[in-house]
Amino acid sequence: MVAVPKQVAGNSMLGNSSIWGDVKCNSYLLFHGETALGNGLRAFLYFLGLAYCFIGLSAITARFFRSMENIVKHSRTVVEVDPHTNTEIIKQEKVWNYATADITLLAFGTSFPQISLATIDAIRNIGNLYAGGLGPGTLLGSAAFDLFPIHAVCVVVPKAGELKKISDIGVWLVELFWSFWAYAWLYIILEVWTPKVVTIWEALLTVLMYGLLLIHAYAQDKRWPYISLPLTRGERPEDWVPAEVASVSCEDDVYGGYTEILAVEEDKNEEIVDILSFHSEKREHSIYQKVPAAEDSVESSNRPFQKEINLEDLPVLQLWKKQFVDALTLESPESRKLNNAHLRVARILWQSLLAPWRLLFAFVPPYQIAHGWIAFICSLLFISGIAYIVTELTDIISCVTGINAYVIAFTALAAGTSWPDLVASKIAAERQLTADSAIANITCSNSVNIYVGIGIPWLINTAYNFITYGEPLRIENAEGLGFSLMVFFSTSVGCISVLVVRRLILGAELGGPRFWAWVTSVFFMLLWLIFVVLSSLRVSGVI
Repeated sequence: MVAVPKQVAGNSMLGNSSIWGDVKCNSYLLFHGETALGNGLRAFLYFLGLAYCFIGLSAITARFFRSMENIVKHSRTVVEVDPHTNTEIIKQEKVWNYATADITLLAFGTSFPQISLATIDAIRNIGNLYAGGLGPGTLLGSAAFDLFPIHAVCVVVPKAGELKKISDIGVWLVELFWSFWAYAWLYIILEVWTPKVVTIWEALLTVLMYGLLLIHAYAQDKRWPYISLPLTRGERPEDWVPAEVASVSCEDDVYGGYTEILAVEEDKNEEIVDILSFHSEKREHSIYQKVPAAEDSVESSNRPFQKEINLEDLPVLQLWKKQFVDALTLESPESRKLNNAHLRVARILWQSLLAPWRLLFAFVPPYQIAHGWIAFICSLLFISGIAYIVTELTDIISCVTGINAYVIAFTALAAGTSWPDLVASKIAAERQLTADSAIANITCSNSVNIYVGIGIPWLINTAYNFITYGEPLRIENAEGLGFSLMVFFSTSVGCISVLVVRRLILGAELGGPRFWAWVTSVFFMLLWLIFVVLSSLRVSGVI
């Protein structure tokens, strides 16, 4: 006879105490002595730690995005023979095409915090007949955050009057279809096909649909007959992002055949994502910057000079060393030029707060190595580590405060783990000449959240339960998730309709007259608030 595990309905996820009550939560993060503190103080400290983890996710996103850019710009040499002259034609061809890069590297990478959190939650709940609550709640809340607040940011990023539209509308429609189908499929699983139960076959089909998305998008990008939509493709720049200048300042302190670098082509504090001004708009489209050498200058030889340096040719150890130097530098040359002493002090204090993250992420190898793949993988590993800490903190916060875990997942976790999505789309909207990647990251991330972020954790749990107990996986509060899905569908129709109207009237999805850009942004934020409020009230049993 097979022993059936105790059917835990996820009460551990809902919290067993109240921040205002006398019941103590016995869970702790680092030391058992934490339980001696009051619930209010503990909740404050844990929320503070959660916010600090989200800052860490923001910091590692900068390195992740840089490594991804290096991967996408990689090209290979292709030799073709002219059939008329029989001469060889050598040309450079991009290894990654736009559609594949957007769906895999960009969408999967920026969704990795949610995927890691859901997978960790599934592994911790393995053996239980009921799935954990953090994964589905966070991923559904993340979908709403991706669709509404990120669109709200991207629509106002372009300069006043500047329009950025989707160049390949066919690929976007394919991505949009699979994004909406992902949540329709989730609703079918939870409410229609096998209500409140997930079988191993449903979980397996969910994961396989990600492969179908890749194939369909690639077919549309290549315009395969009978599969792709007969829509023309607009012009898109050859490079995934415009090239940036390598502004290199060198001190007259030479070692190992190279002068010491004071600034590279990326921002001084590249580890930290500044959502307001991550990239300078004044950079030229060149990888070099020429300035007179010291011997040609009339200034003193003791003054710093600048010279032309190709950063790709510098030794790896020197580039890596600079990452640690930057991590320990609390005041950049730009901040020294500030006339406001209070602002300088504030920036130094902020850099001191970020210093532990910057020093930790300095161990990520420079993205110039192996076309950025090593830095890309290491960035994902660091994201997984932070996601694990976030999962532990959320459990304790739910225990201490008594707040429903789904409510925390819909709000704090969804917003915090979606920060890389926000940063990536915002950077793409700034630097790319079209809106393809900025909007594709939103729609594709939502697809990845379901097909991979929910599919893989459910596959792990259902496979274990099927093999060990012969039982499916039960979903607690499936009705609440189903209600949230319906709210999401309703509000998302409003969001997509506004984008279509902007395309028809203004000619582009992003940018345009400043007034209408801000009106659109505010409308998207209102849609997000409607989703969060209604979903939180439903899972809490208020409505």
